[in-house]
Amino acid sequence: MKYKLDCKDNFKSSMLFWLGRFVKYKLNSLSNKELKDPKALASINLALSKNIDNIDELDILAKAARNAGLTGINTYFNPLKKIYETLCYYELESITQIDEDLISEVLASCTGSLSDASKKNYRIAAINFFSYLSKQNEENGKSHIFDIELKNWGGISGRRGAKLPEFMGEDEVKRFIAAIDTAEFKSNTHRNRLIIKIIIFTGMRVSEAINLKRKDISQEGDLYIIRIRGKGNKYRVVMVKKHLIDTLLDSMAINYINQDGYIFVNRNGGKLTQAYVSRIVEQILFQAGIRKGKNGAHMLRHTFATMLYKKQKDLVLVQEALGHASLDTSRIYTHFDSDKLKLAAKVAEELND
Repeated sequence: MKYKLDCKDNFKSSMLFWLGRFVKYKLNSLSNKELKDPKALASINLALSKNIDNIDELDILAKAARNAGLTGINTYFNPLKKIYETLCYYELESITQIDEDLISEVLASCTGSLSDASKKNYRIAAINFFSYLSKQNEENGKSHIFDIELKNWGGISGRRGAKLPEFMGEDEVKRFIAAIDTAEFKSNTHRNRLIIKIIIFTGMRVSEAINLKRKDISQEGDLYIIRIRGKGNKYRVVMVKKHLIDTLLDSMAINYINQDGYIFVNRNGGKLTQAYVSRIVEQILFQAGIRKGKNGAHMLRHTFATMLYKKQKDLVLVQEALGHASLDTSRIYTHFDSDKLKLAAKVAEELND
């Protein structure tokens, strides 16, 4: 069923209506392989079919869907929430007043401090949402077409101007690994040490680590073969020397409350959160005397990729190991080719002689 764009009493209410319908549409088109609670999804769909009074109510429903296993909804909803909140400042009278210039202005306002990857998520979310609106609205037998493509949006700068990710140098990595082995926690010391070692030794994403199951790890000679389900439900394999983690892995008790076989779970059988893993990393960094602008667990992935490229000079290997869809994503790690930078320093020294 199609509706008028301005189907409610005011701009805010109409936008909330359409955001609710778009979230519902996305929830039912995303992959449901990770869905753990079908009843929860049914309840969320029912709530989305009713009037949404404010953006926070919609936020709660999106988070409930994420917790039920549909994690991909974050990619769309979080940017749209910011876009909605920014649009509200403009005091528009009609959704039809929105055009590409306005969305470009809004994106520039609400993504200024974000990475290029996050800006791309905002761009994709905006394009998807307004494309959906173009197909779903109708008044007097006609539809309003937004035609928002954002091809020339200034927020996406390509590789030029891309922020270099935070990472540890080789000496810092050695101190960090030593600190893992001495770190003590109030509980679950073996579990906490193991998840950090797996991330730093393989470069897997935190989300991939917390979703590991025992059946994902097999042995081959002196290696553990770890099967990972990455972004877009794409599988890849990483390897780690057995002696680096075997003692910790063997010490992990099976949590029988957790029937899905996840390795890294809390006392109630639930999976660890990314925020919790980042707090572990911060604690270990503090113990090692390492200070970084960004102390989260994702920094370990950047560190692994940087070390891998510096040692092997193989960009395709970095792409395969990290599960990047594009070689361009991996290319940022070529900025850390210190051997070339040392040559530049040598040239400057010769000029000074």
